[in-house]
Parts: sequence; C-alpha cells; structure tokens
Amino acid sequence: MTDAVYTHGHHESVLRSHRWRTAANSAAYLLGELRPGLDVLDVGCGPGTITADLAALVAPGHVTAVDAAEGVLAQARDAAAGRALDNVEFAVADIHALAYADDSFHVVHAHQVLQHVGDPVRALREMRRVCRPGGVVAVRDSDYAAFSWFPAIPALDDWQRLYRRVARANGGEPDAGRRLLSWARQAGFTDITPSAGVWCFATPEERAWWSGLWADRTTDSVYARLAVEGGHTTPERLAAIAAGWREWGADEDGWFLVPHGEILCRV
Repeated sequence: MTDAVYTHGHHESVLRSHRWRTAANSAAYLLGELRPGLDVLDVGCGPGTITADLAALVAPGHVTAVDAAEGVLAQARDAAAGRALDNVEFAVADIHALAYADDSFHVVHAHQVLQHVGDPVRALREMRRVCRPGGVVAVRDSDYAAFSWFPAIPALDDWQRLYRRVARANGGEPDAGRRLLSWARQAGFTDITPSAGVWCFATPEERAWWSGLWADRTTDSVYARLAVEGGHTTPERLAAIAAGWREWGADEDGWFLVPHGEILCRV
C-alpha cells in the first residue's frame, strides 16, 4: 500500500513545531557528509527550515525540496527567500515515485517522513535510485512508543495510545524510528550507519511551547478530526487530553523526551 493519510495535517499548531526544526537540531547526524557543491534532494520538506539550512551548507550546490502538499511549499519558498538563498527549488512530489532520473543527487534526505507513508521500503528504494553512487540517503524518524515524560500524567498515556492508533489507521507507522534499519536493509542498502538522536523539552519556555502546540493539535488539527471521524475517540476525550498537556506544561518538574532513529545509507 502506498496511499496513506498525513495524520498531522498542516494546522498552525503543526507548522509551529515544524518551523522550529533546523539542520542542527534535526539533522546533526548528516552534517558531516555535507560540503559546498553537493546537490541535495530534501524529501518532505514541509515549511522548509531544514531545507534552508541544507542549502546554505552546500552552496553553490543545489537543493531540490519536495513535499506531497503543495500548500506548505509557499512557506518553504518564503523561508529560502528570507535568507536570500538562490540555490533552492521546490516542487510537489510523491516519495514512492520521484520524478527524477537515476543518480541525480549526492544526498537524499527525509526528516519525519517515512512514519507517514504507506510503503516506506518502496520509498527508500526510490531515494536510493535517485542518489548517485558514493552518495548518501539520510533518514530520521521519531518513535512514538518510546516517547517518555515526567511527571506521570494519565491523560498523556491516553494521548500516546490514541495517537499511535490513529496514525496506524491512516496507513502510517508511528514507531518508525526503530524500524529504519530494517526498512533500509529490505530496500537493498548494505552500507548503513544507524544511530539515534533526541529532542528534550524541559525549560519553562520549552514546556510552554511543546505542551501548547500539542494541546492545540489535539483539539483543532486534522489529527483531531481524523481521530473523531475514525471512531477512535470523542471531542470530550480530546479536550481532556489537551488539558493534560497543559497540566504537564505548567509543572516546574516537567520533562519530555522525543527519541529518533537515524540512518545514513551509503549508495
């Protein structure tokens, strides 16, 4: 199956999270592979903040950034324009069938993408196909079952179970991080460097930001609609989960860990 529904959608609360991402906090495992002059394909670029960093790092090399949702590309173009980057182009694309010739790019990158696609192995094969010999395919995905937090708040346990159920019903795999190595091997890669990275939110500012965007996402985003329409929950239950997020965010001892699987695959 290649059809899958993007569970998060593009509500402001989702893009609030995505715009925070940089190459430093979301692609550090890849930075050692980058140098000026490389051509990069950034798959699932979203609002383009990581894309812009990649473009700055490889200039005068070229970055092609693609996403399945045309609407979000306007924000990505603005992110590049705001930094006066003229070595980036944007296009709509399907990761399962990339419209690029074999051996087109030195680096093919995807951040938080494979958890949302219907056939991650096929997607990796496509990423491998368009990567030049000697180049790298770099993928990073979170692993929802491994998220952890303190203090214990029952509403967040409910959120974790519910999100994973909704994501799977939409055709995705929310625990993708632990599966990346396996998927890459199935896709035919043999030179794979697996690793892991984390985001940690624990300062008052981080707690307010992370809890606020998830509280809003829980009640107002496409995810909320899909959760209710799919028969997985009720608006009342979502409101209780959102309250749990705000309770966690207000706790001075609050700490939240988001782990990610990472793979660098040499072609």
